[in-house]
Amino acid sequence: MAARLSVLLLRLGLAVTGPALTAAAKMKVVEEPNAFGLNNPFLPQTNRLQPKRDPSPLTGPAHLFRLSGKCFSLVESTYKYEFCPFHNVTQHEQTFRWNAYSGVLGIWHEWEITNNTFTGMWMRDGDSCRDRSRQSKVELTCGKNNRLAQVSEPSTCVYALTFETPLVCHPHSLLVYPTLPEALQWRWDEVEQDLADELITPQGYEKLLREVFEDAGYLKAPRESEPTQQEGATRGLGVETLENCNKVRSELSEEIKRLTNLLSLHGIPHERPTAETSHAEHLGQQSPTEMTAEQLQGDPGLRGNIL
Repeated sequence: MAARLSVLLLRLGLAVTGPALTAAAKMKVVEEPNAFGLNNPFLPQTNRLQPKRDPSPLTGPAHLFRLSGKCFSLVESTYKYEFCPFHNVTQHEQTFRWNAYSGVLGIWHEWEITNNTFTGMWMRDGDSCRDRSRQSKVELTCGKNNRLAQVSEPSTCVYALTFETPLVCHPHSLLVYPTLPEALQWRWDEVEQDLADELITPQGYEKLLREVFEDAGYLKAPRESEPTQQEGATRGLGVETLENCNKVRSELSEEIKRLTNLLSLHGIPHERPTAETSHAEHLGQQSPTEMTAEQLQGDPGLRGNIL
């Protein structure tokens, strides 16, 4: 009887202490780092960052493609910056605040090209910043190792990064021309020849060369924006004044004189028809009688048919 009573009391004790132990175990969750907010630093970055679009395709020097799929970080002050070539640039605040900032500073967009050389990678369409999107320019410089060396913000929402890599140490490693397909190289050669022959202006040269780079995928076509249209409209109104009109007329006269000299240099006739010149003579046309006589003299078969 005593043994049964002891077993009963033991079971009652376990029933009482069981929920208390369970409650104590659940209370330990409070001691773990909180998970409030979307930008909590303990959440995976893939769950926090939401890029606006996909990166542009891989373009440029093929030997740089091996950097794709890798990321390089740099910690400055309380921020960690990550540069993933041909992908994006991100920024992460290194604090334990519940709303620590993490954002996209730009997504791979296009190259910057100067003097037949790739001079930088533009990352655009980052997170919103006031009335614009954040963007970053990454300058590639020679270095012993692949590393993100420097990050700055020269202007609001525009970031400048310096990435060191041994892949660009060769003096020809960032030249544009060798990376182009043969067809685009031919087009570039023609543009250079036209500029040398003064058949196009420097402005036309830059425009045609940009079209070559756009067709290669190195540059994106410029987006039409409202400020640009307004600026053009303002310039158009300025010509309506007499002073500006005379200035434009003088510039056009100089351009006509330059083109006339160029035509003379290449032996291209350019005389304008005088008032006495008939319309038929200007077009090089002949009367039907003259045409028939000329054809009869040069075509015996036609003469035989007519006779």
